[in-house]
Amino acid sequence: MTDTLFAKIIRREIPADIVYEDDEVLAFRDINPQAPVHVLFIPKRPFATLNDLGDDDATLVGKLVVAAVRWAKAQGFAQDGYRVVMNCNRDGGQTVFHIHLHLLAGRALHWPPG
Repeated sequence: MTDTLFAKIIRREIPADIVYEDDEVLAFRDINPQAPVHVLFIPKRPFATLNDLGDDDATLVGKLVVAAVRWAKAQGFAQDGYRVVMNCNRDGGQTVFHIHLHLLAGRALHWPPG
């Protein structure tokens, strides 16, 4: 895997507005937010795309989701609702090739987005 923007954030080589961290997950505010709250949850272990995950990685992906839920509850908007999205490859909307979960909240979200 290449040295991505997210890898540099994990190593603190470039700044980010970090809102959550544990041993395996880091979360920070998106620099191009699509909602009033737009936070990216990333594993500290690099995987370029969801296609690179194997059966042994299910726990790690679950930890991304659980961290997002925990953070949403702590911020007080979990009951109002939020969206979590993971994109895979270019046609799926992925622009940084280090898997990540988008958490969007702070307004009513409709499908399709817009």
